[in-house]
Amino acid sequence: MQEVTSNVYIEDQFPGVTLGVIVTPRGLVQIDAPSSPEDARSWRAALMNLGGGLDRALINLDAHPDRTLGARAMDCLVIAHEKTALTFRTRPSTFKAQGEETGADWESIPGLGSVRWAPPEISFLDQMTLHWGGPEIVLEHHPGPTNGAIWVKLPQEKIVFIGDTVLKNQPPFLAGANLKPWLSALETLLDATYKGYTFISSRGGPVTAVQIKNQYDFLKHVHDKLEKSTAKKPNPAAIEKLVASLLAWFKAPSLKQKQYAQRLRYGLLHYNSRQPQVPSYSPEE
Repeated sequence: MQEVTSNVYIEDQFPGVTLGVIVTPRGLVQIDAPSSPEDARSWRAALMNLGGGLDRALINLDAHPDRTLGARAMDCLVIAHEKTALTFRTRPSTFKAQGEETGADWESIPGLGSVRWAPPEISFLDQMTLHWGGPEIVLEHHPGPTNGAIWVKLPQEKIVFIGDTVLKNQPPFLAGANLKPWLSALETLLDATYKGYTFISSRGGPVTAVQIKNQYDFLKHVHDKLEKSTAKKPNPAAIEKLVASLLAWFKAPSLKQKQYAQRLRYGLLHYNSRQPQVPSYSPEE
């Protein structure tokens, strides 16, 4: 576990996403859960040593299985955006580890079997603030990686957990993405409002302004490529060529190349299938 500042910690030792926890006088505010229920129980036990009050809350930054599969094992109140809650209402109550390969991290975890989801019990639309006796904790809606993506911001400490808005040295998940608001969210992070902030990505931990700009450049490139291809029917050869060119943007370890290529392949096919026309984007919009 890594201390970001007093009473704010992150953990990146579990497969899936980088986890967060904020220690308050009322209790622990946890950000995302491990993918495996077994890892979630281990994480829950580790959190017992942090002190704070007795209450527990878990914030899901979006509905991706990497961050929500272990939520039920955390055995606490779950908070998310209303569109994330809607996603759970349209899912079967039980997750089964089978189906298409999406390039997600949970797919490499053996023995997952069937897992019961833990849908959010509290949801919000634009913004929500938690007052648990410690620092103000602000939840904000910033769609892009998914329609229900949110950030968790600590204005006094100048820390913001940005979920999958920025991924460190790995390709994004495009299947459920909307690139136009995603680019806008990245511009927001690069604005003077966030000067001096520590940015915590769900895929790699702390990220710099340079890495945020690199994410923007990559997504703008993807957006432009997809905009040019909307008049043409996608075909496997074209998708494979695009996957190869996009993968070259990342210095991924060799063991991850196949997974990341599949993540891009799956994302591009599904993004195209539900986006018949990609609107042009300019920073002035």
